[in-house]
Amino acid sequence: MASRHPERTIGRPRRMGVAALILPSLFLLNAFAPPLQAQELSQEKRTALQIVEDLRGDLEEMSMELWEYAELALLESKSAEYLADYLEAEGFSVERGVAEMPTAFVATWGTGSPVVGVLAEFDALPGIGNDIVPRKEPRSDGNPHGHGCGHNVFGAASVTAAVTLKRTLETHGLSGTVKLYGSPAEETVVGKVYMAKAGIFDDADAVLDWHPSLETRVRNQSGQALNNFEVEFYGQAAHSAADPWNGRSALDAVEMMNYGANMMREHVRPTTRIHYVIPNAGEAPNVVPEYARVWYYVRDTARAPVEAYYDRLLKIAEGAALATATEHQVTLLTGVHQMLLNRPLQEAMQANLDALGGPDFSENDQEFAKALQRSLGIEEKGLDVEPKPLSDKPDPPGGGSTDVAEVSWITPVVSLSVTTAAAGIPWHSWAATASHGTQGAFEGATFAAKVLALTGVDMFMDGELLTAAKAFFLEKTEGKPYVSPVPADQKPPMPRKGG
Repeated sequence: MASRHPERTIGRPRRMGVAALILPSLFLLNAFAPPLQAQELSQEKRTALQIVEDLRGDLEEMSMELWEYAELALLESKSAEYLADYLEAEGFSVERGVAEMPTAFVATWGTGSPVVGVLAEFDALPGIGNDIVPRKEPRSDGNPHGHGCGHNVFGAASVTAAVTLKRTLETHGLSGTVKLYGSPAEETVVGKVYMAKAGIFDDADAVLDWHPSLETRVRNQSGQALNNFEVEFYGQAAHSAADPWNGRSALDAVEMMNYGANMMREHVRPTTRIHYVIPNAGEAPNVVPEYARVWYYVRDTARAPVEAYYDRLLKIAEGAALATATEHQVTLLTGVHQMLLNRPLQEAMQANLDALGGPDFSENDQEFAKALQRSLGIEEKGLDVEPKPLSDKPDPPGGGSTDVAEVSWITPVVSLSVTTAAAGIPWHSWAATASHGTQGAFEGATFAAKVLALTGVDMFMDGELLTAAKAFFLEKTEGKPYVSPVPADQKPPMPRKGG
Protein backbone atom coordinates (compact mmCIF):
# COMPACT_ATOMS: atom_id res chain seq x y z
CA MET A 1 0.00 0.00 0.00
CA ALA A 2 2.68 2.52 0.98
CA SER A 3 4.29 2.41 -2.44
CA ARG A 4 1.18 3.98 -3.94
CA HIS A 5 1.73 7.03 -1.77
CA PRO A 6 5.46 7.87 -1.90
CA GLU A 7 4.99 11.17 -0.08
CA ARG A 8 3.90 9.33 3.05
CA THR A 9 7.59 9.55 3.92
CA ILE A 10 6.77 13.10 5.03
CA GLY A 11 5.13 11.41 8.01
CA ARG A 12 6.85 9.01 10.36
CA PRO A 13 7.72 5.68 8.68
CA ARG A 14 5.19 2.99 9.46
CA ARG A 15 6.13 0.72 12.30
CA MET A 16 6.63 -2.86 11.19
CA GLY A 17 6.65 -5.65 13.69
CA VAL A 18 5.86 -3.32 16.59
CA ALA A 19 5.32 -6.14 19.04
CA ALA A 20 8.81 -7.42 18.33
CA LEU A 21 10.26 -4.01 19.12
CA ILE A 22 8.54 -3.70 22.50
CA LEU A 23 9.48 -5.89 25.43
CA PRO A 24 6.47 -7.77 26.71
CA SER A 25 7.42 -6.81 30.25
CA LEU A 26 5.49 -4.08 32.02
CA PHE A 27 8.83 -2.88 33.36
CA LEU A 28 9.66 -1.20 30.06
CA LEU A 29 6.35 0.65 29.98
CA ASN A 30 6.97 1.98 33.48
CA ALA A 31 10.49 3.01 32.53
CA PHE A 32 9.19 5.30 29.80
CA ALA A 33 6.18 6.58 31.75
CA PRO A 34 6.44 9.78 33.77
CA PRO A 35 6.99 9.00 37.47
CA LEU A 36 3.61 10.43 38.45
CA GLN A 37 1.84 8.22 35.94
CA ALA A 38 3.70 5.12 37.09
CA GLN A 39 2.67 5.86 40.67
CA GLU A 40 -0.98 6.58 39.92
CA LEU A 41 -1.92 3.90 37.39
CA SER A 42 -3.07 0.56 38.71
CA GLN A 43 -1.55 -2.72 37.60
CA GLU A 44 -4.64 -3.36 35.45
CA LYS A 45 -4.26 -0.01 33.70
CA ARG A 46 -0.57 -0.57 33.08
CA THR A 47 -1.50 -3.90 31.54
CA ALA A 48 -4.01 -2.15 29.29
CA LEU A 49 -1.45 0.40 28.12
CA GLN A 50 1.03 -2.33 27.29
CA ILE A 51 -1.59 -4.24 25.31
CA VAL A 52 -2.40 -1.15 23.22
CA GLU A 53 1.31 -0.81 22.46
CA ASP A 54 1.45 -4.48 21.48
CA LEU A 55 -1.51 -3.89 19.14
CA ARG A 56 -0.12 -0.69 17.62
CA GLY A 57 0.90 -2.40 14.38
CA ASP A 58 -2.55 -3.95 14.00
CA LEU A 59 -4.21 -0.61 14.67
CA GLU A 60 -2.18 1.08 11.96
CA GLU A 61 -2.87 -1.72 9.50
CA MET A 62 -6.61 -1.55 10.23
CA SER A 63 -6.59 2.25 9.85
CA MET A 64 -4.89 2.07 6.46
CA GLU A 65 -7.07 -0.78 5.22
CA LEU A 66 -10.24 1.17 6.02
CA TRP A 67 -8.72 4.31 4.48
CA GLU A 68 -8.17 2.37 1.24
CA TYR A 69 -11.75 1.01 1.22
CA ALA A 70 -13.41 4.42 1.86
CA GLU A 71 -16.94 3.02 1.57
CA LEU A 72 -20.06 5.16 1.86
CA ALA A 73 -22.87 4.90 4.41
CA LEU A 74 -24.62 1.50 4.51
CA LEU A 75 -22.33 0.27 1.72
CA GLU A 76 -19.33 -0.48 4.00
CA SER A 77 -19.32 -4.21 3.22
CA LYS A 78 -15.53 -4.70 3.06
CA SER A 79 -14.89 -2.45 6.05
CA ALA A 80 -17.46 -4.14 8.27
CA GLU A 81 -16.32 -7.62 7.24
CA TYR A 82 -12.68 -6.74 7.88
CA LEU A 83 -13.30 -5.48 11.42
CA ALA A 84 -15.76 -8.27 12.28
CA ASP A 85 -13.33 -10.92 11.06
CA TYR A 86 -10.54 -9.40 13.17
CA LEU A 87 -12.69 -9.49 16.30
CA GLU A 88 -13.84 -13.03 15.58
CA ALA A 89 -10.22 -14.14 15.29
CA GLU A 90 -9.60 -12.52 18.68
CA GLY A 91 -12.30 -14.69 20.28
CA PHE A 92 -15.33 -12.42 20.11
CA SER A 93 -18.65 -13.87 18.98
CA VAL A 94 -19.96 -11.69 16.16
CA GLU A 95 -23.56 -11.13 15.12
CA ARG A 96 -23.64 -9.59 11.65
CA GLY A 97 -26.36 -7.69 9.83
CA VAL A 98 -28.10 -6.49 13.00
CA ALA A 99 -31.01 -4.02 12.95
CA GLU A 100 -31.72 -4.94 9.30
CA MET A 101 -28.51 -3.26 8.12
CA PRO A 102 -26.05 -5.56 6.31
CA THR A 103 -22.99 -3.64 7.57
CA ALA A 104 -24.02 -3.34 11.23
CA PHE A 105 -22.62 -5.87 13.68
CA VAL A 106 -22.11 -6.56 17.38
CA ALA A 107 -19.02 -8.39 18.67
CA THR A 108 -19.27 -9.81 22.21
CA TRP A 109 -16.75 -11.35 24.59
CA GLY A 110 -17.21 -12.47 28.20
CA THR A 111 -20.23 -13.04 30.42
CA GLY A 112 -22.09 -11.29 33.16
CA SER A 113 -21.95 -7.75 34.46
CA PRO A 114 -20.91 -5.12 33.89
CA VAL A 115 -21.53 -4.89 30.17
CA VAL A 116 -19.23 -2.24 28.72
CA GLY A 117 -19.64 -1.23 25.08
CA VAL A 118 -17.37 0.50 22.60
CA LEU A 119 -18.73 2.30 19.52
CA ALA A 120 -16.96 1.88 16.18
CA GLU A 121 -17.65 3.74 12.95
CA PHE A 122 -16.15 3.15 9.51
CA ASP A 123 -18.11 4.98 6.79
CA ALA A 124 -16.52 7.51 4.45
CA LEU A 125 -17.79 10.66 2.73
CA PRO A 126 -18.58 11.10 -0.96
CA GLY A 127 -16.43 13.09 -3.37
CA ILE A 128 -13.54 14.08 -1.08
CA GLY A 129 -11.04 11.34 -1.87
CA ASN A 130 -7.40 12.48 -1.87
CA ASP A 131 -3.97 10.92 -1.89
CA ILE A 132 -1.90 11.10 1.29
CA VAL A 133 -0.12 14.29 0.25
CA PRO A 134 -0.34 17.83 1.69
CA ARG A 135 -2.15 19.24 -1.33
CA LYS A 136 -5.33 18.55 -3.28
CA GLU A 137 -4.63 15.53 -5.47
CA PRO A 138 -7.10 12.78 -6.46
CA ARG A 139 -6.43 9.26 -5.27
CA SER A 140 -4.30 7.31 -7.70
CA ASP A 141 -6.70 4.35 -7.57
CA GLY A 142 -9.60 6.52 -8.77
CA ASN A 143 -11.72 6.10 -5.63
CA PRO A 144 -13.55 9.46 -5.36
CA HIS A 145 -14.52 8.99 -1.71
CA GLY A 146 -12.53 9.62 1.42
CA HIS A 147 -12.33 9.48 5.20
CA GLY A 148 -12.68 13.22 5.69
CA CYS A 149 -14.10 12.58 9.16
CA GLY A 150 -11.45 10.04 10.16
CA HIS A 151 -13.77 7.08 10.60
CA ASN A 152 -11.00 4.77 9.42
CA VAL A 153 -8.95 5.53 12.54
CA PHE A 154 -12.16 5.70 14.58
CA GLY A 155 -13.03 2.09 13.73
CA ALA A 156 -9.46 0.85 14.17
CA ALA A 157 -8.91 2.49 17.58
CA SER A 158 -12.29 1.34 18.90
CA VAL A 159 -11.60 -2.25 17.91
CA THR A 160 -8.17 -1.97 19.54
CA ALA A 161 -9.75 -0.66 22.75
CA ALA A 162 -12.28 -3.51 22.83
CA VAL A 163 -9.57 -6.13 22.31
CA THR A 164 -7.44 -4.44 24.96
CA LEU A 165 -10.27 -4.62 27.49
CA LYS A 166 -10.85 -8.29 26.68
CA ARG A 167 -7.16 -9.17 27.14
CA THR A 168 -6.92 -7.10 30.33
CA LEU A 169 -9.90 -8.91 31.85
CA GLU A 170 -8.32 -12.23 30.91
CA THR A 171 -4.93 -11.29 32.33
CA HIS A 172 -6.31 -10.20 35.70
CA GLY A 173 -9.21 -12.65 36.01
CA LEU A 174 -11.87 -9.94 35.99
CA SER A 175 -15.49 -10.70 35.12
CA GLY A 176 -17.77 -8.83 32.78
CA THR A 177 -18.73 -8.45 29.12
CA VAL A 178 -17.09 -6.38 26.38
CA LYS A 179 -19.17 -5.39 23.35
CA LEU A 180 -17.97 -3.68 20.19
CA TYR A 181 -20.81 -2.07 18.25
CA GLY A 182 -19.98 -1.85 14.56
CA SER A 183 -22.24 1.02 13.60
CA PRO A 184 -22.47 2.05 9.94
CA ALA A 185 -23.77 5.22 8.34
CA GLU A 186 -22.94 7.80 11.01
CA GLU A 187 -22.34 10.36 8.27
CA THR A 188 -26.02 10.11 7.30
CA VAL A 189 -27.02 9.93 11.00
CA VAL A 190 -28.61 6.52 10.49
CA GLY A 191 -26.73 3.52 11.90
CA LYS A 192 -27.09 3.89 15.66
CA VAL A 193 -30.62 5.30 15.28
CA TYR A 194 -31.87 2.01 13.88
CA MET A 195 -29.65 -0.06 16.17
CA ALA A 196 -31.12 1.82 19.13
CA LYS A 197 -34.65 1.28 17.83
CA ALA A 198 -33.90 -2.45 17.57
CA GLY A 199 -32.79 -2.61 21.22
CA ILE A 200 -29.12 -3.33 20.45
CA PHE A 201 -27.82 -1.15 23.31
CA ASP A 202 -30.44 -2.05 25.91
CA ASP A 203 -28.23 -4.38 27.98
CA ALA A 204 -25.18 -2.10 28.14
CA ASP A 205 -24.23 -0.63 31.53
CA ALA A 206 -22.06 2.05 29.90
CA VAL A 207 -20.65 2.84 26.46
CA LEU A 208 -17.34 4.36 25.36
CA ASP A 209 -17.07 6.55 22.28
CA TRP A 210 -14.43 8.69 20.60
CA HIS A 211 -14.02 10.73 17.46
CA PRO A 212 -11.08 12.09 15.43
CA SER A 213 -10.76 15.85 15.76
CA LEU A 214 -8.57 18.95 15.55
CA GLU A 215 -8.10 18.92 19.32
CA THR A 216 -8.03 16.55 22.28
CA ARG A 217 -10.73 16.80 24.93
CA VAL A 218 -13.53 14.96 26.70
CA ARG A 219 -16.75 15.84 24.91
CA ASN A 220 -18.70 18.42 26.90
CA GLN A 221 -21.29 19.82 24.53
CA SER A 222 -24.55 18.28 23.48
CA GLY A 223 -24.65 19.02 19.76
CA GLN A 224 -27.97 19.32 17.97
CA ALA A 225 -31.10 17.26 17.68
CA LEU A 226 -32.10 16.58 14.07
CA ASN A 227 -34.81 15.41 11.73
CA ASN A 228 -33.55 14.26 8.33
CA PHE A 229 -36.39 13.89 5.82
CA GLU A 230 -37.23 14.05 2.15
CA VAL A 231 -40.34 15.24 0.34
CA GLU A 232 -41.23 13.77 -3.06
CA PHE A 233 -43.66 15.56 -5.34
CA TYR A 234 -45.54 13.87 -8.19
CA GLY A 235 -46.99 15.89 -11.05
CA GLN A 236 -47.81 15.40 -14.73
CA ALA A 237 -45.33 15.61 -17.59
CA ALA A 238 -46.10 17.71 -20.66
CA HIS A 239 -44.29 19.64 -23.38
CA SER A 240 -43.04 22.85 -21.78
CA ALA A 241 -43.78 24.90 -24.93
CA ALA A 242 -46.42 23.02 -26.93
CA ASP A 243 -48.94 22.23 -24.16
CA PRO A 244 -47.71 23.33 -20.73
CA TRP A 245 -51.34 23.65 -19.58
CA ASN A 246 -51.51 19.87 -19.55
CA GLY A 247 -48.55 19.65 -17.15
CA ARG A 248 -48.29 19.84 -13.37
CA SER A 249 -44.73 20.62 -12.32
CA ALA A 250 -43.29 18.69 -9.40
CA LEU A 251 -40.34 21.08 -9.52
CA ASP A 252 -42.70 24.03 -8.99
CA ALA A 253 -43.86 22.27 -5.83
CA VAL A 254 -40.29 21.84 -4.60
CA GLU A 255 -39.52 25.48 -5.28
CA MET A 256 -42.69 26.60 -3.55
CA MET A 257 -41.86 24.48 -0.51
CA ASN A 258 -38.36 25.91 -0.38
CA TYR A 259 -39.73 29.45 -0.65
CA GLY A 260 -42.06 28.78 2.27
CA ALA A 261 -39.24 27.29 4.32
CA ASN A 262 -37.05 30.31 3.62
CA MET A 263 -39.84 32.67 4.71
CA MET A 264 -40.15 30.58 7.88
CA ARG A 265 -36.51 31.26 8.78
CA GLU A 266 -37.45 34.72 10.09
CA HIS A 267 -39.68 33.10 12.69
CA VAL A 268 -37.50 30.39 14.23
CA ARG A 269 -35.21 30.39 17.24
CA PRO A 270 -31.60 31.57 16.78
CA THR A 271 -30.47 28.01 17.56
CA THR A 272 -32.49 26.51 14.71
CA ARG A 273 -30.85 25.38 11.48
CA ILE A 274 -32.74 24.44 8.30
CA HIS A 275 -30.91 23.30 5.17
CA TYR A 276 -31.83 21.42 2.01
CA VAL A 277 -30.67 20.13 -1.37
CA ILE A 278 -32.66 19.11 -4.45
CA PRO A 279 -31.42 15.68 -5.59
CA ASN A 280 -34.09 15.36 -8.32
CA ALA A 281 -35.40 18.35 -10.23
CA GLY A 282 -36.44 17.10 -13.67
CA GLU A 283 -34.68 15.77 -16.74
CA ALA A 284 -34.90 18.43 -19.47
CA PRO A 285 -36.10 22.06 -19.74
CA ASN A 286 -38.63 21.21 -22.47
CA VAL A 287 -40.41 18.62 -20.28
CA VAL A 288 -42.57 19.67 -17.35
CA PRO A 289 -41.03 17.68 -14.46
CA GLU A 290 -43.45 15.03 -13.26
CA TYR A 291 -41.17 14.07 -10.35
CA ALA A 292 -38.96 16.09 -8.03
CA ARG A 293 -37.44 15.45 -4.62
CA VAL A 294 -36.10 17.77 -1.95
CA TRP A 295 -34.00 16.61 1.03
CA TYR A 296 -34.18 18.55 4.30
CA TYR A 297 -32.41 18.71 7.66
CA VAL A 298 -33.99 20.65 10.53
CA ARG A 299 -31.89 20.99 13.71
CA ASP A 300 -32.05 22.59 17.13
CA THR A 301 -30.51 22.12 20.54
CA ALA A 302 -33.34 19.87 21.79
CA ARG A 303 -35.92 17.46 20.39
CA ALA A 304 -39.00 19.56 21.19
CA PRO A 305 -38.24 22.51 18.84
CA VAL A 306 -37.06 20.12 16.12
CA GLU A 307 -40.42 18.34 16.25
CA ALA A 308 -42.33 21.64 16.27
CA TYR A 309 -40.48 23.04 13.24
CA TYR A 310 -40.69 19.70 11.44
CA ASP A 311 -44.49 19.85 11.78
CA ARG A 312 -44.48 23.35 10.30
CA LEU A 313 -42.34 22.23 7.37
CA LEU A 314 -44.76 19.37 6.72
CA LYS A 315 -47.59 21.88 6.47
CA ILE A 316 -45.53 23.96 4.05
CA ALA A 317 -45.00 20.83 1.93
CA GLU A 318 -48.73 20.14 1.95
CA GLY A 319 -49.43 23.72 0.94
CA ALA A 320 -46.92 23.50 -1.92
CA ALA A 321 -48.66 20.39 -3.23
CA LEU A 322 -52.08 22.02 -3.03
CA ALA A 323 -50.85 25.17 -4.77
CA THR A 324 -49.32 23.23 -7.68
CA ALA A 325 -52.00 20.53 -8.00
CA THR A 326 -49.43 17.82 -7.32
CA GLU A 327 -49.26 14.90 -4.92
CA HIS A 328 -46.56 14.58 -2.29
CA GLN A 329 -45.03 12.03 0.04
CA VAL A 330 -42.87 12.66 3.12
CA THR A 331 -40.30 10.18 4.43
CA LEU A 332 -38.58 10.78 7.75
CA LEU A 333 -35.26 9.11 7.02
CA THR A 334 -33.80 9.48 10.49
CA GLY A 335 -33.90 11.61 13.59
CA VAL A 336 -31.74 12.07 16.66
CA HIS A 337 -31.77 13.69 20.05
CA GLN A 338 -29.15 16.07 21.36
CA MET A 339 -26.33 14.28 23.21
CA LEU A 340 -26.97 13.47 26.87
CA LEU A 341 -23.72 14.09 28.74
CA ASN A 342 -22.81 12.00 31.80
CA ARG A 343 -20.72 13.93 34.32
CA PRO A 344 -19.36 11.03 36.41
CA LEU A 345 -18.05 9.29 33.27
CA GLN A 346 -16.69 12.56 31.88
CA GLU A 347 -14.68 13.12 35.04
CA ALA A 348 -13.34 9.56 35.01
CA MET A 349 -12.26 9.90 31.38
CA GLN A 350 -10.70 13.31 32.04
CA ALA A 351 -8.60 11.81 34.84
CA ASN A 352 -7.23 9.22 32.42
CA LEU A 353 -6.63 11.87 29.79
CA ASP A 354 -4.72 13.99 32.28
CA ALA A 355 -2.66 10.97 33.39
CA LEU A 356 -1.54 10.24 29.82
CA GLY A 357 -1.17 13.76 28.45
CA GLY A 358 -1.62 14.29 24.72
CA PRO A 359 -0.70 12.24 21.63
CA ASP A 360 3.03 11.84 20.99
CA PHE A 361 3.34 13.44 17.55
CA SER A 362 6.73 13.34 15.90
CA GLU A 363 8.52 16.18 14.17
CA ASN A 364 7.63 14.60 10.84
CA ASP A 365 3.96 14.47 11.81
CA GLN A 366 4.08 18.19 12.54
CA GLU A 367 5.89 18.88 9.25
CA PHE A 368 3.15 17.16 7.25
CA ALA A 369 0.48 19.12 9.15
CA LYS A 370 2.25 22.43 8.48
CA ALA A 371 2.72 21.58 4.80
CA LEU A 372 -1.01 20.94 4.57
CA GLN A 373 -1.83 24.22 6.31
CA ARG A 374 0.58 26.01 3.98
CA SER A 375 -1.19 24.58 0.95
CA LEU A 376 -4.53 25.83 2.34
CA GLY A 377 -3.17 29.29 3.09
CA ILE A 378 -3.89 29.08 6.83
CA GLU A 379 -1.67 29.61 9.86
CA GLU A 380 1.00 26.91 10.17
CA LYS A 381 0.23 25.74 13.68
CA GLY A 382 0.77 22.05 13.01
CA LEU A 383 -1.07 19.50 15.16
CA ASP A 384 -2.68 20.60 18.41
CA VAL A 385 -0.97 18.61 21.19
CA GLU A 386 -2.20 19.80 24.58
CA PRO A 387 -5.41 18.20 25.93
CA LYS A 388 -8.12 20.63 26.97
CA PRO A 389 -9.49 20.72 30.54
CA LEU A 390 -13.04 19.71 31.39
CA SER A 391 -15.04 22.81 32.24
CA ASP A 392 -17.35 22.85 35.23
CA LYS A 393 -20.48 23.16 33.12
CA PRO A 394 -21.41 21.83 29.67
CA ASP A 395 -20.08 23.91 26.81
CA PRO A 396 -22.63 25.84 24.71
CA PRO A 397 -24.35 23.49 22.24
CA GLY A 398 -23.51 23.81 18.58
CA GLY A 399 -21.95 22.05 15.67
CA GLY A 400 -23.59 19.13 13.95
CA SER A 401 -25.63 16.12 14.97
CA THR A 402 -24.60 12.55 15.74
CA ASP A 403 -26.38 9.25 16.12
CA VAL A 404 -24.24 8.59 19.22
CA ALA A 405 -26.84 10.75 20.94
CA GLU A 406 -29.41 7.98 20.63
CA VAL A 407 -27.19 5.62 22.63
CA SER A 408 -26.77 8.31 25.31
CA TRP A 409 -30.52 8.30 25.98
CA ILE A 410 -30.50 4.52 26.52
CA THR A 411 -27.41 4.07 28.70
CA PRO A 412 -24.60 6.26 30.08
CA VAL A 413 -22.15 7.28 27.34
CA VAL A 414 -18.85 9.15 27.49
CA SER A 415 -17.11 10.54 24.41
CA LEU A 416 -13.57 11.62 23.65
CA SER A 417 -12.12 13.77 20.86
CA VAL A 418 -8.47 13.30 19.89
CA THR A 419 -6.30 15.32 17.52
CA THR A 420 -5.77 13.43 14.27
CA ALA A 421 -5.41 16.28 11.76
CA ALA A 422 -3.80 19.69 11.39
CA ALA A 423 -5.32 22.59 13.33
CA GLY A 424 -7.66 24.82 11.36
CA ILE A 425 -8.18 22.63 8.30
CA PRO A 426 -11.74 22.27 6.97
CA TRP A 427 -13.35 19.09 8.26
CA HIS A 428 -15.22 16.82 5.83
CA SER A 429 -12.75 17.90 3.14
CA TRP A 430 -9.97 16.51 0.94
CA ALA A 431 -7.48 17.86 3.49
CA ALA A 432 -9.00 15.79 6.29
CA THR A 433 -9.01 12.73 4.03
CA ALA A 434 -5.27 13.16 3.33
CA SER A 435 -4.58 13.65 7.04
CA HIS A 436 -6.28 10.43 8.09
CA GLY A 437 -3.92 8.29 6.07
CA THR A 438 -0.84 9.64 7.84
CA GLN A 439 1.23 8.41 10.74
CA GLY A 440 0.08 11.38 12.80
CA ALA A 441 -3.54 10.22 12.54
CA PHE A 442 -2.48 6.72 13.59
CA GLU A 443 -0.67 8.20 16.60
CA GLY A 444 -3.82 10.07 17.60
CA ALA A 445 -5.85 6.88 17.22
CA THR A 446 -3.39 4.94 19.39
CA PHE A 447 -3.72 7.59 22.08
CA ALA A 448 -7.53 7.38 21.82
CA ALA A 449 -7.40 3.59 22.26
CA LYS A 450 -5.38 4.08 25.45
CA VAL A 451 -7.80 6.58 26.98
CA LEU A 452 -10.79 4.39 26.06
CA ALA A 453 -9.11 1.32 27.51
CA LEU A 454 -8.19 3.02 30.79
CA THR A 455 -11.73 4.37 31.19
CA GLY A 456 -13.10 0.92 30.40
CA VAL A 457 -10.89 -0.57 33.13
CA ASP A 458 -12.44 1.95 35.53
CA MET A 459 -15.89 0.78 34.51
CA PHE A 460 -15.04 -2.87 35.13
CA MET A 461 -13.27 -2.31 38.43
CA ASP A 462 -15.06 0.63 40.04
CA GLY A 463 -18.63 -0.29 40.86
CA GLU A 464 -19.23 3.11 42.42
CA LEU A 465 -18.42 4.81 39.10
CA LEU A 466 -21.11 2.91 37.23
CA THR A 467 -23.58 3.43 40.08
CA ALA A 468 -22.96 7.18 39.96
CA ALA A 469 -23.19 7.22 36.15
CA LYS A 470 -26.51 5.36 36.23
CA ALA A 471 -27.92 7.67 38.93
CA PHE A 472 -26.91 10.73 36.90
CA PHE A 473 -28.47 9.19 33.78
CA LEU A 474 -31.77 8.44 35.55
CA GLU A 475 -31.92 11.96 36.97
CA LYS A 476 -31.45 13.54 33.54
CA THR A 477 -33.93 11.24 31.79
CA GLU A 478 -36.36 11.38 34.73
CA GLY A 479 -36.53 7.61 34.46
CA LYS A 480 -38.47 7.82 31.19
CA PRO A 481 -37.83 5.05 28.65
CA TYR A 482 -36.13 5.85 25.37
CA VAL A 483 -38.43 6.63 22.44
CA SER A 484 -36.95 6.63 18.95
CA PRO A 485 -37.59 9.69 16.78
CA VAL A 486 -38.38 7.43 13.81
CA PRO A 487 -41.55 5.34 13.45
CA ALA A 488 -41.45 1.92 15.08
CA ASP A 489 -42.13 0.04 11.83
CA GLN A 490 -39.75 2.04 9.63
CA LYS A 491 -36.83 0.18 8.11
CA PRO A 492 -33.35 1.67 7.61
CA PRO A 493 -33.17 3.88 4.50
CA MET A 494 -30.86 1.90 2.24
CA PRO A 495 -29.08 3.96 -0.45
CA ARG A 496 -31.03 4.70 -3.60
CA LYS A 497 -29.69 3.17 -6.78
CA GLY A 498 -28.71 5.85 -9.23
CA GLY A 499 -29.24 8.66 -6.69
